[in-house]
Amino acid sequence: MERQRRRRGPAVAAAAAGLMACATGCSGSGAAAEDPRGTEDAVAVLRQAPATLVRAGTSKARTSMEMATGGTRVTIRGEGVYDYEDQVGRLRVLLPQDPSGADEHRPITELLAPGALYMKNRGAGVPADKWVRVATATLSDGNLVTGGATDPFAAAELLRGTREAAYVGTASVGGTPVRHYRGTADLAAAARGASQGQRAALRAAAKGFATATVPFDAYLDDQGRIRKVRHRFSFVNDRRQGTVAVASTTLLYGFGTPVDVRLPDSGDIFAGRIAE
Repeated sequence: MERQRRRRGPAVAAAAAGLMACATGCSGSGAAAEDPRGTEDAVAVLRQAPATLVRAGTSKARTSMEMATGGTRVTIRGEGVYDYEDQVGRLRVLLPQDPSGADEHRPITELLAPGALYMKNRGAGVPADKWVRVATATLSDGNLVTGGATDPFAAAELLRGTREAAYVGTASVGGTPVRHYRGTADLAAAARGASQGQRAALRAAAKGFATATVPFDAYLDDQGRIRKVRHRFSFVNDRRQGTVAVASTTLLYGFGTPVDVRLPDSGDIFAGRIAE
Protein backbone atom coordinates (compact mmCIF):
# COMPACT_ATOMS: atom_id res chain seq x y z
CA MET A 1 0.00 0.00 0.00
CA GLU A 2 1.13 3.56 -0.67
CA ARG A 3 2.05 5.07 2.68
CA GLN A 4 1.38 8.54 4.01
CA ARG A 5 2.95 8.93 7.45
CA ARG A 6 3.39 11.75 9.93
CA ARG A 7 4.82 11.43 13.43
CA ARG A 8 4.98 14.40 15.75
CA GLY A 9 5.30 14.97 19.45
CA PRO A 10 2.76 16.68 21.63
CA ALA A 11 4.16 20.10 20.76
CA VAL A 12 3.69 20.22 17.73
CA ALA A 13 -19.73 9.00 -5.50
CA ALA A 14 -21.59 7.85 -7.74
CA ALA A 15 -20.01 5.03 -5.82
CA ALA A 16 -20.48 6.80 -2.53
CA ALA A 17 -23.94 8.24 -3.17
CA GLY A 18 -25.68 5.36 -1.45
CA LEU A 19 -23.86 6.02 1.83
CA MET A 20 -26.10 8.87 2.88
CA ALA A 21 -29.11 7.00 1.56
CA CYS A 22 -28.19 4.08 3.87
CA ALA A 23 -29.17 5.75 6.28
CA THR A 24 -21.25 17.83 20.18
CA GLY A 25 -20.31 19.55 23.72
CA CYS A 26 -20.14 23.29 23.94
CA SER A 27 -22.06 26.33 25.02
CA GLY A 28 -21.96 30.02 24.34
CA SER A 29 -23.97 33.18 24.66
CA GLY A 30 -26.83 33.57 22.23
CA ALA A 31 -25.96 37.08 21.07
CA ALA A 32 -22.92 38.67 19.52
CA ALA A 33 -20.40 39.91 22.04
CA GLU A 34 -17.23 41.93 22.03
CA ASP A 35 -14.13 39.83 21.44
CA PRO A 36 -11.88 40.07 24.51
CA ARG A 37 -8.92 40.62 22.20
CA GLY A 38 -10.48 43.92 21.22
CA THR A 39 -8.88 44.62 17.83
CA GLU A 40 -9.30 41.10 16.48
CA ASP A 41 -11.24 40.83 13.24
CA ALA A 42 -13.47 37.74 13.21
CA VAL A 43 -13.38 37.26 9.42
CA ALA A 44 -9.58 37.43 9.28
CA VAL A 45 -9.19 35.05 12.22
CA LEU A 46 -11.48 32.45 10.67
CA ARG A 47 -9.81 32.65 7.27
CA GLN A 48 -6.48 31.91 8.97
CA ALA A 49 -7.79 28.88 10.89
CA PRO A 50 -6.86 26.29 8.19
CA ALA A 51 -3.25 27.48 8.14
CA THR A 52 -3.16 27.20 11.93
CA LEU A 53 -4.20 23.54 11.65
CA VAL A 54 -1.38 22.88 9.18
CA ARG A 55 1.08 24.30 11.69
CA ALA A 56 -0.49 22.13 14.42
CA GLY A 57 0.31 19.08 12.28
CA THR A 58 -2.10 16.32 13.28
CA SER A 59 -5.06 15.60 15.52
CA LYS A 60 -7.78 13.15 16.36
CA ALA A 61 -11.22 13.89 14.92
CA ARG A 62 -14.85 13.04 15.53
CA THR A 63 -17.53 13.73 12.96
CA SER A 64 -21.30 13.80 13.05
CA MET A 65 -23.67 14.25 10.11
CA GLU A 66 -27.39 14.74 10.69
CA MET A 67 -30.09 14.75 8.07
CA ALA A 68 -33.85 14.27 7.94
CA THR A 69 -35.12 11.65 5.54
CA GLY A 70 -38.60 10.19 5.26
CA GLY A 71 -39.70 12.09 8.36
CA THR A 72 -36.91 10.51 10.40
CA ARG A 73 -33.73 12.22 11.54
CA VAL A 74 -30.65 10.05 11.13
CA THR A 75 -27.08 10.59 12.31
CA ILE A 76 -23.89 9.16 10.85
CA ARG A 77 -20.87 9.29 13.15
CA GLY A 78 -17.16 8.95 12.49
CA GLU A 79 -13.94 8.89 14.47
CA GLY A 80 -10.28 8.82 13.49
CA VAL A 81 -7.11 10.81 12.87
CA TYR A 82 -5.93 13.44 10.37
CA ASP A 83 -2.65 14.87 9.10
CA TYR A 84 -3.21 18.48 7.99
CA GLU A 85 0.14 18.91 6.25
CA ASP A 86 -0.20 15.86 4.02
CA GLN A 87 -4.03 16.17 3.96
CA VAL A 88 -4.63 12.49 4.65
CA GLY A 89 -6.80 10.90 7.29
CA ARG A 90 -8.58 7.78 8.40
CA LEU A 91 -12.13 7.60 9.80
CA ARG A 92 -14.27 4.74 11.09
CA VAL A 93 -17.80 5.68 10.05
CA LEU A 94 -20.87 4.21 11.76
CA LEU A 95 -24.14 4.14 9.88
CA PRO A 96 -27.41 4.40 11.81
CA GLN A 97 -29.51 1.37 12.67
CA ASP A 98 -32.27 0.39 10.29
CA PRO A 99 -35.89 1.21 11.27
CA SER A 100 -36.37 -2.23 12.86
CA GLY A 101 -33.62 -1.44 15.36
CA ALA A 102 -31.22 -4.07 14.07
CA ASP A 103 -27.70 -2.89 13.44
CA GLU A 104 -27.12 -4.38 9.99
CA HIS A 105 -24.35 -2.08 8.85
CA ARG A 106 -20.71 -2.82 9.53
CA PRO A 107 -18.51 0.22 10.21
CA ILE A 108 -17.06 1.69 7.03
CA THR A 109 -13.37 2.56 6.98
CA GLU A 110 -12.72 5.76 5.03
CA LEU A 111 -9.32 7.00 3.92
CA LEU A 112 -9.23 10.68 2.99
CA ALA A 113 -6.62 12.02 0.59
CA PRO A 114 -6.28 15.02 -1.74
CA GLY A 115 -8.82 14.48 -4.51
CA ALA A 116 -9.91 11.01 -3.39
CA LEU A 117 -12.07 9.10 -0.95
CA TYR A 118 -11.39 5.40 -0.30
CA MET A 119 -14.02 3.23 1.42
CA LYS A 120 -13.82 -0.32 2.77
CA ASN A 121 -16.81 -2.39 3.89
CA ARG A 122 -18.81 -0.33 1.45
CA GLY A 123 -21.13 -3.31 0.89
CA ALA A 124 -23.47 -3.43 -2.11
CA GLY A 125 -21.55 -6.23 -3.82
CA VAL A 126 -18.03 -4.99 -3.08
CA PRO A 127 -15.72 -7.83 -1.92
CA ALA A 128 -14.71 -7.55 1.73
CA ASP A 129 -11.01 -7.20 0.88
CA LYS A 130 -11.49 -4.44 -1.72
CA TRP A 131 -11.67 -0.67 -1.50
CA VAL A 132 -13.96 1.67 -3.41
CA ARG A 133 -12.21 4.79 -4.71
CA VAL A 134 -14.13 7.96 -5.55
CA ALA A 135 -12.65 11.09 -7.12
CA THR A 136 -14.10 13.80 -4.90
CA ALA A 137 -14.14 16.38 -7.70
CA THR A 138 -16.70 14.21 -9.54
CA LEU A 139 -19.19 14.47 -6.66
CA SER A 140 -21.72 17.30 -6.82
CA ASP A 141 -21.04 18.09 -3.16
CA GLY A 142 -17.26 17.62 -3.32
CA ASN A 143 -17.60 14.91 -0.62
CA LEU A 144 -18.68 17.43 1.99
CA VAL A 145 -21.80 15.27 2.46
CA THR A 146 -21.72 12.13 0.31
CA GLY A 147 -19.23 10.10 2.35
CA GLY A 148 -21.24 10.56 5.53
CA ALA A 149 -18.36 12.51 7.09
CA THR A 150 -16.92 15.83 6.02
CA ASP A 151 -13.16 15.69 5.46
CA PRO A 152 -11.81 17.55 8.54
CA PHE A 153 -9.48 19.73 6.49
CA ALA A 154 -12.20 20.48 3.93
CA ALA A 155 -14.39 21.57 6.83
CA ALA A 156 -11.61 23.93 7.90
CA GLU A 157 -10.90 25.19 4.39
CA LEU A 158 -14.52 26.27 4.02
CA LEU A 159 -13.67 29.00 6.50
CA ARG A 160 -11.33 30.52 3.91
CA GLY A 161 -14.54 31.65 2.22
CA THR A 162 -15.87 33.48 5.29
CA ARG A 163 -17.84 36.50 4.12
CA GLU A 164 -19.25 37.69 7.42
CA ALA A 165 -18.77 36.57 10.98
CA ALA A 166 -19.32 37.73 14.52
CA TYR A 167 -17.80 36.83 17.85
CA VAL A 168 -20.51 35.22 20.00
CA GLY A 169 -18.70 34.64 23.29
CA THR A 170 -16.63 32.16 25.24
CA ALA A 171 -17.50 28.48 25.50
CA SER A 172 -15.93 25.12 26.30
CA VAL A 173 -15.37 22.16 23.97
CA GLY A 174 -14.19 18.96 25.61
CA GLY A 175 -13.00 20.93 28.63
CA THR A 176 -10.95 23.36 26.49
CA PRO A 177 -11.84 27.08 26.67
CA VAL A 178 -12.73 28.37 23.20
CA ARG A 179 -14.04 31.46 21.43
CA HIS A 180 -17.29 30.96 19.54
CA TYR A 181 -17.81 32.61 16.15
CA ARG A 182 -20.88 32.48 13.93
CA GLY A 183 -20.98 33.41 10.26
CA THR A 184 -21.43 32.38 6.65
CA ALA A 185 -18.91 31.11 4.11
CA ASP A 186 -19.05 31.50 0.35
CA LEU A 187 -18.31 28.17 -1.38
CA ALA A 188 -16.80 29.71 -4.50
CA ALA A 189 -14.54 31.99 -2.46
CA ALA A 190 -13.49 29.05 -0.29
CA ALA A 191 -12.56 27.09 -3.42
CA ARG A 192 -10.47 29.97 -4.76
CA GLY A 193 -8.57 30.29 -1.50
CA ALA A 194 -8.24 26.57 -0.76
CA SER A 195 -5.08 24.50 -0.89
CA GLN A 196 -4.40 22.59 -4.09
CA GLY A 197 -5.51 19.31 -2.54
CA GLN A 198 -9.01 20.61 -1.68
CA ARG A 199 -9.61 23.11 -4.47
CA ALA A 200 -11.25 20.88 -7.09
CA ALA A 201 -13.63 19.26 -4.59
CA LEU A 202 -14.73 22.63 -3.21
CA ARG A 203 -15.26 23.92 -6.75
CA ALA A 204 -17.59 20.97 -7.35
CA ALA A 205 -19.47 21.77 -4.15
CA ALA A 206 -19.80 25.42 -5.18
CA LYS A 207 -21.57 24.28 -8.35
CA GLY A 208 -23.59 21.45 -6.84
CA PHE A 209 -25.09 22.84 -3.64
CA ALA A 210 -28.50 24.45 -3.57
CA THR A 211 -27.13 27.68 -2.07
CA ALA A 212 -23.83 29.49 -2.59
CA THR A 213 -23.34 30.24 1.10
CA VAL A 214 -22.90 27.91 4.08
CA PRO A 215 -23.83 29.03 7.61
CA PHE A 216 -21.41 27.87 10.29
CA ASP A 217 -20.46 28.01 13.95
CA ALA A 218 -16.74 27.74 14.69
CA TYR A 219 -14.99 27.32 18.03
CA LEU A 220 -11.27 28.23 18.24
CA ASP A 221 -8.89 27.73 21.14
CA ASP A 222 -6.35 30.29 22.35
CA GLN A 223 -3.86 29.13 19.70
CA GLY A 224 -6.37 29.70 16.90
CA ARG A 225 -6.89 25.98 16.29
CA ILE A 226 -10.36 24.79 15.36
CA ARG A 227 -11.80 22.66 18.14
CA LYS A 228 -15.27 22.39 16.69
CA VAL A 229 -16.96 23.56 13.50
CA ARG A 230 -20.56 22.98 12.49
CA HIS A 231 -21.78 23.64 8.95
CA ARG A 232 -25.34 23.61 7.65
CA PHE A 233 -25.42 22.43 4.05
CA SER A 234 -28.33 22.51 1.62
CA PHE A 235 -28.23 20.33 -1.47
CA VAL A 236 -30.63 19.01 -4.09
CA ASN A 237 -31.60 15.35 -3.81
CA ASP A 238 -32.13 14.17 -7.38
CA ARG A 239 -34.03 11.09 -6.28
CA ARG A 240 -36.61 13.06 -4.32
CA GLN A 241 -36.42 16.21 -6.41
CA GLY A 242 -36.18 18.32 -3.31
CA THR A 243 -33.70 20.18 -1.15
CA VAL A 244 -32.15 18.35 1.78
CA ALA A 245 -30.70 20.08 4.84
CA VAL A 246 -27.64 18.47 6.43
CA ALA A 247 -25.78 19.54 9.57
CA SER A 248 -22.15 18.42 9.70
CA THR A 249 -20.12 18.75 12.90
CA THR A 250 -16.36 18.17 13.20
CA LEU A 251 -14.57 17.97 16.56
CA LEU A 252 -10.76 18.19 16.68
CA TYR A 253 -8.67 17.19 19.70
CA GLY A 254 -5.49 15.33 20.64
CA PHE A 255 -3.22 17.58 18.56
CA GLY A 256 0.15 15.98 17.84
CA THR A 257 -1.26 12.45 17.68
CA PRO A 258 0.86 10.18 15.43
CA VAL A 259 -0.89 9.54 12.11
CA ASP A 260 -0.05 6.61 9.81
CA VAL A 261 -2.31 6.35 6.75
CA ARG A 262 -1.66 3.82 3.99
CA LEU A 263 -3.52 4.36 0.74
CA PRO A 264 -4.58 1.21 -1.17
CA ASP A 265 -2.59 -0.09 -4.10
CA SER A 266 -4.39 -0.16 -7.44
CA GLY A 267 -4.87 -3.94 -7.18
CA ASP A 268 -6.79 -3.48 -3.93
CA ILE A 269 -9.40 -1.17 -5.50
CA PHE A 270 -12.71 -2.61 -6.70
CA ALA A 271 -13.26 -1.97 -10.38
CA GLY A 272 -16.77 -3.43 -10.73
CA ARG A 273 -20.17 -1.85 -10.67
CA ILE A 274 -21.44 -0.55 -7.34
CA ALA A 275 -25.04 -1.42 -6.52
CA GLU A 276 -27.25 1.30 -5.03
